[in-house]
Amino acid sequence: MPVQKLYAGAKLRDLRGRLSLTQKDFATKLGVSLPYLNQMENNNRPVSSTVLLALAQHFGFDVTELGPGDSERLVTDMREALADPVFTETPALPDLRLTAANAPAIARAFLALHRAYRETHERLASLDEALGREGTQLQPSPWEEVRDFFHYCDNYIDAVDRAAERYATRAAGSSSLYAAATADLAARGIEVTLADTGTLRVYDPEARQLVLSARAPAETQTFQCLLQLALIEHGKLIEATLDLARFRSDAARAIAQIGLANYFAGAAMMPYSAFLAAAQEMRHDLERLALAFGASIEQVAHRLSTLQRPGAKGIPFFFVRVDQAGTITKRHSATRLQFARFGGACPLWNVHRAFETPGRFLRQLAETPDGVRYISLSRDVSKPGGHYGAPVRRYAIALGCEVAHAGALIYADGLDLTRADVFEPIGISCRICERKACHQRSVPPLERRLTITPDRREVLPYEVD
Repeated sequence: MPVQKLYAGAKLRDLRGRLSLTQKDFATKLGVSLPYLNQMENNNRPVSSTVLLALAQHFGFDVTELGPGDSERLVTDMREALADPVFTETPALPDLRLTAANAPAIARAFLALHRAYRETHERLASLDEALGREGTQLQPSPWEEVRDFFHYCDNYIDAVDRAAERYATRAAGSSSLYAAATADLAARGIEVTLADTGTLRVYDPEARQLVLSARAPAETQTFQCLLQLALIEHGKLIEATLDLARFRSDAARAIAQIGLANYFAGAAMMPYSAFLAAAQEMRHDLERLALAFGASIEQVAHRLSTLQRPGAKGIPFFFVRVDQAGTITKRHSATRLQFARFGGACPLWNVHRAFETPGRFLRQLAETPDGVRYISLSRDVSKPGGHYGAPVRRYAIALGCEVAHAGALIYADGLDLTRADVFEPIGISCRICERKACHQRSVPPLERRLTITPDRREVLPYEVD
């Protein structure tokens, strides 16, 4: 695969602004001419290796931050938004890439506008039911607003992550993290008790009592205890982070507050530096990591996808969780692979087959339409109700990375990564997938002409030109 040139004009301009340097001063420090810097900042020239070296030496800048992560996410999100039938024409892919690279703020504004349109359209579809009710008004989806917040933060919140790591260091002297958390809550006058209930966590601020479910696994009890501790002990840090996010509604802010507390709990159970070192030593063996850190398989997989600390990054993973209907309930990608924002995941992906083989890891080598190859690991994660007759919540998770990192994964052992025919073709969303002959295609690709022949029928009722 040919080496791609690095265009990062928007990020260079942002760095120069943060350093409060003029173009002339910035060019001098980088050892390039002023016209050359101007061309790089406007994406007329790629960032050279000399500039990358100067950024690292003079500014201590993590040059991996100049990668195309944000731009690729924006391009994928814009393509999916433009697949909406409301648009009669779709801009060419190079135009979308130019927009994402040169004007990311405009790209995000377009996505916010389309999201608002789609939400309004969906709510208007049920307006007859809402008419006559007091207090009914159209509101943006707070859930998607929070999801996008974590998505564009690369699922890594530095201040919260470091606070959790400091807490884990202080708690290292206790017999367990759960014991440390309950002791810290007790020091604040909060009693922690276990009860035979299906409710995972109930906190009564007046009675100063936290009740956890005795039916929940030990790792869940620890997680919920740390979550409550985050809300109480680190409330100011969480509020400051929420202020920076500038959510549009109180509901979005409240959801994000819980999300940040969840983030703290996971980061405290699996502190960054120790977890990264263990993951590298154990070659990302999820079961060994779960045992070593007292966490669940899902918690470990999710944590692996957050190891994006500048200067100490882990493997860029994607992580996704789907339900039995194929609906994506959690998604994050630090890779070039981005998931469908609306609808389900590609049916050719092995995450859907995980329900057929409970308790087993499934491996898959896959290739996306852009030619990038991945190794993906899937497994079901059932969540029992805790007593006979209680409903079982069933999900499947997938964790993966580009094959360039396969040597660091124990799950790649024994796989032949040199044969092109072992990589299964997968996509993101049928409307933006460019594959012409996919037997699982549900709708035609938006950017292709169709040929319908009444006297001929193959797998699909049309041919993609």
